[in-house]
Order: sequence, then structure tokens, then C-alpha cells
Amino acid sequence: MMMNKRLLSLNDNSKKWVALTVFMNWIAIICNIAVIVFIGDIIDKLNNNDLDYNLTKQFLFVILILIIKFISNKLSTTFSYYSSAEIKKTLRERIYKKLLDLGVNYNDTISTSSIVQISVDGVEALEVYFGRYLPQLFYSLLAPITLFIVVSFISLKVAVILLLCVPLIPISIVAVMKIAKKILSNYWNIYTNLGDSFLENIQGLTTLKVFNQDKEKNIKMNEEAESFRKITMKVLAMQLNSITIMDLIAFGGSAVGILIALNEFSAGNISVGGVIVIILLSSEFFIPLRLLGSLFHVSMNGMAASDKIFDLLDQEKEKEVDLTEKEKESLKDINIKFADVTFSYDKERVVLNHINLHIKNKKMIALVGESGCGKSTIANLLLKLKKVDEGEITLNGLNINDIPFNYLRNKIGIISHNSYIFNGTIEDNLRMGKYDASNEEIKNALENANLYDFVMGLPSRLKTNVGEGGALLSGGQKQRLALARIILSDPEIIIFDEATSNIDVESEEKIWKSIYEIAENKTVILISHRLANVKNADTIYVLDKGNMVEWGSHSELMNNRSKYYNLLKHQEELESIYMKSESNIKSEVAISE
Repeated sequence: MMMNKRLLSLNDNSKKWVALTVFMNWIAIICNIAVIVFIGDIIDKLNNNDLDYNLTKQFLFVILILIIKFISNKLSTTFSYYSSAEIKKTLRERIYKKLLDLGVNYNDTISTSSIVQISVDGVEALEVYFGRYLPQLFYSLLAPITLFIVVSFISLKVAVILLLCVPLIPISIVAVMKIAKKILSNYWNIYTNLGDSFLENIQGLTTLKVFNQDKEKNIKMNEEAESFRKITMKVLAMQLNSITIMDLIAFGGSAVGILIALNEFSAGNISVGGVIVIILLSSEFFIPLRLLGSLFHVSMNGMAASDKIFDLLDQEKEKEVDLTEKEKESLKDINIKFADVTFSYDKERVVLNHINLHIKNKKMIALVGESGCGKSTIANLLLKLKKVDEGEITLNGLNINDIPFNYLRNKIGIISHNSYIFNGTIEDNLRMGKYDASNEEIKNALENANLYDFVMGLPSRLKTNVGEGGALLSGGQKQRLALARIILSDPEIIIFDEATSNIDVESEEKIWKSIYEIAENKTVILISHRLANVKNADTIYVLDKGNMVEWGSHSELMNNRSKYYNLLKHQEELESIYMKSESNIKSEVAISE
């Protein structure tokens, strides 16, 4: 009952601590029995006017038993802690390793908030299962048998009756289990969904405020919270009802045992001391299982959480074969080819349609087109964040699917418009690019990213804290820090995916200066909505609704007077209108002053 072999197999040390906890609990009940039998014996002697005993020895005996019981209870608590601590550590390590195995696409399997919930609350819920429920389960089997042996020496009839009543409690637990499992499964589903919504709303709070949608989201969150409250109440009601049933069985069983003992006493079959012993021990038959029933509900919550944990741990990682030395040697001075590549996210709407392109080593190429044409999707395919549906992508003739993800990331780096800056110092973020980077390498990376003067001008320099998500830096400074980090990691190919969007003009100019300097020694892939930024690219590929419609240098594409030409002219017109509007506003302000 409630024995999950897979959980038990996760950590052998936990089994040892569970066994020791059970043993300590058993020693404690032996001490209880010894004291109660001692009391019964004293009562019998008093009843028979037998006062020939050494009071000092009897007192020392009781003190010794109580000390042993205290030590046993203390050790039981300690061993219980160790058993749960071991399994919590093991589970969190396995969850973390699984996420590392799944890589950046882990959220195709499970949401970030769900991972946080099962890693924190879910694992904590298993503390009761290992620390208290499992030891109590084995102890609940051992204690009634021990008590039966003791009571049988006083009255076999009473011992048999009490032993027969004991299984009624686990029978009631089994009956409740079928209902509880379904309710707790729903509980965790609703709980994780609530967490998903909460995290999403917190992350998008600024957007909700901008569009005045916070009220609607608040109403929806309240509805989800109410659903969670209702399922929580169902769980509590189930626990309360089952506890009531177990109390009736426990108290009823004890009462039956006591009544039979009194009947045996009136018939002269047992002594008054024997009756006292049975009265005091009858509840001990049921207390272990009664406590097991209480722990059952909490442990069921942990078991429901473990189902979620194992769902994550059971996710299949894509098998990757290590490259041979010859293949590694071939992946130098990389040329990339897209051969008839087709891709769709939902297998219905085609995002890339039979794309062919050639990215030569140490050349700068640009991918341009209107929003949604598939530019960033090409970057995702190059990073193996997605897989092609048809065709193939090769690096020096080697299919990208045959290149391990970690090895590929050493060759290809990316700077996007939302490159993440971690809470910590500037140096902490830089060393993510290369942990053992020398001071000279860090200096060169900062200089190449046009960030050195800024960093050296700060009071704490490299030790300056950047805040959560780089909140203490401007948008341009964050992008240049991300650029310095990727320079430090030294990939052969760097993708700039809208790397200069949403930043000030001064920072944009500095970043583009760095990009052109980088392009002298590396392969650079530019993805930009602003065509004026890609004029110097060796080859510009123009996409339209997932199709490659033209390619060539800037001058060649302008001479074609086709898609690229029309896009550039349209952007220039918009920028001209914007500049005129800005100029008019400044003039009006000047006049008003």
C-alpha cells in the first residue's frame, strides 16, 4: 500500500535511514510496553498485599527505560530527517540534470513555472513520504504483532480480537486512496496551471498596464484561484472524513478490547493488573495505523507530485553521437549550406518553403524581409533549437543533426534583441562566455564591444552589480555586455538577430562598429528589420512569406528593383517622414519658448 518502488530505488541511503527509523520506533514501543507491564505488575502485587520488592531498583529500572525511549525517539527523528534529505537532494539533482539534457527546448515539454513548483513544493511534499510515512508504514506492521505477542500472555482472546480489528484501518485507507488519487492529481494540475498564469502575468505586467488589460487578467486569475480554493477544500474534506472514520475504528476497536478484558476479569481469567495492562495497551494497537492514516493524505500529495516529477524525468533526450576526430577536424573554416529546407511550427502553416542558401566562411551575410517571413526561424534551425521538416542543413558537408548540440554551440553564437543578462556583476556575466578567461582576454572583449571605457569609469568596475536582467544598465549597455560575452566565448560564427533594436542611436552605432570589426575574422549572419544596417553585407538574402525571393549584394539588389528595392525605399520614406515630424516638433518647441 502506497509503496512506490521507483521512488525507493532512487537512493539506497534513504532505505537505510528508513530502516533505522523503524528500528528506533520499535525500541520506543518496547520501552512503552515494559513500563506498562511494570505498572500492571506493581498493581497485582499491591492487590495481593505483596510488598516485598526493592523500590529503589524499580525506580532505577523505570528511569533507565525512559532514557532509552528518549534516545530512541531522538534518533528516530534524526534518521527520519536523513532519509528525506537524501531523497530531496537526489530528486533535485535529477531534475536539474534532466533540464540540462533537454537543453533550451525544455519548455516544449513543461513550463518554467511547473518546473519551479515541482522542484520546490513537489519535492518538499515527498519529505513526509520518506521521513515519516514509509517508516510509519513498516512500524505499523511491526507494532501490532509485538503487542499481540505481549497481550497474548495475558489473554489470548483479547489479543486476537484486537489484532483482527487492526486491519480495518488500512482497509479504510485503501478505500479512500482511490478517491484521493484522482482528487490530488486534479489538485496538482490546477496548482501548476495557476502557477503558469501567475508567472506569465507577472512577466507581462508592464504590457498589461500599457494596454489596460490588467483588470481582465485579474478577473481570470481570480477565477483560477477560486478553482484552486475549491479543489483544496475537496482535499481537506476528504482528509477530515477519512480521519473521522479511522478515529471511529481505532476508538471502537480499543473499546471492544477493553470490554472483553473486563469480561475476562469478571470471569476470573485475568488479574486486575492484566486488565490495566490491556486497557493501556489496547490503544497502542491502533495508534500507529491511525497516525499512518493521517500521514497517508500528506504523502498522497507527495505521490501526486512525484507523478509530475517522473513525467519530466521520463522525457526522452535526443540521442547524440560523438563526433570522430576526423569530423571534428573537418569543422574548421565552416561553410553552411541550406539545401531545399522546409519548416513549419505546427506542421500546417509553412514558415520556410524550400530554402536554399550558402553562407561562406568569414563572410557577412544578411537575412532580411518583412516580419514573419522566417528570418529568425533560420537562426533557430542553425542553433538546432528546431529541426527541419524537409531538406538538410550542412556544415562543411556534415549534417547539422549529426553534430552534438554542445559542440555546435561552441561553433555558433547568437546575440538577440533580448539576450539575457544575469543578476550579478559585470565580470560574472562575462565569465559565462569563458569561465577561465584572463584579465587580458576580458579587456580585449570589452574593447571590441566598445564597453571598456564605460566599465572602467564605474566605481566598482568589473565588480559592478548589474541587477536582475541587467536592470541597472541601459538597453545599449546590456547589448554591448552580451556582445562582449559572446566575443569572449570565441565562436567561429556569430548570429546577430535584431541585436540593435530598441536601443539608443549612440549604442546602435557602437554595436555596428563592433559587428563590422568582428566580421573581418569571423562569419557573421545579420538579421535586421532595418535594411540600411545591412548594406555592407557580402550577400543579402531576401525572404518573403517563407520563400527566398532574391539574393545578392546591396548594389545588385537595388539594380533588380524588386522586393529588396521596394522594402528599402519604403523604409527610407518612413524615416524621412519621421525626421520631418521630429524637426517640426523641435521648431514648434523653439518658437513657443
